[in-house]
Amino acid sequence: MVGSGDDGGEGDGDHFEVLKGMDPEADERAELLKDRFRLSVISIATSEAKKVNMEVAEPVVACIADLAFKYTEQLARDVELFAHHASRKSVKMEDVILSAHRNEHLANLLRTYSQELKGKQLQTESKKKRSSKKDDKEIRD
Repeated sequence: MVGSGDDGGEGDGDHFEVLKGMDPEADERAELLKDRFRLSVISIATSEAKKVNMEVAEPVVACIADLAFKYTEQLARDVELFAHHASRKSVKMEDVILSAHRNEHLANLLRTYSQELKGKQLQTESKKKRSSKKDDKEIRD
């Protein structure tokens, strides 16, 4: 979070702890999201282990889930800071790609994914325009 004072250094880095107690409803939603995220990671890790005929101990899977959550929190802070630095209130794909600057392989994957999304978006817009023109023609006839 911008201005939270948490630079990912000391402490457990739990992003939710910064705002905890300010809004009980928001706290509850945040905890629910955190639990769902962790359950998803546990499900994915377990599934991937089964694919290669491996068993992973529960504490290891829980550790992976916690690490993934903390990594995601740090990523969220980074992209928010990049957007803020660019004087924007919204995060853009370029912020996400920039956050991967230390991992060239990941940055390249994100660039490729971004290009694929742009291509799909252009196709969708093109179809909408054609559909709209077709509808206009039918209305006139």
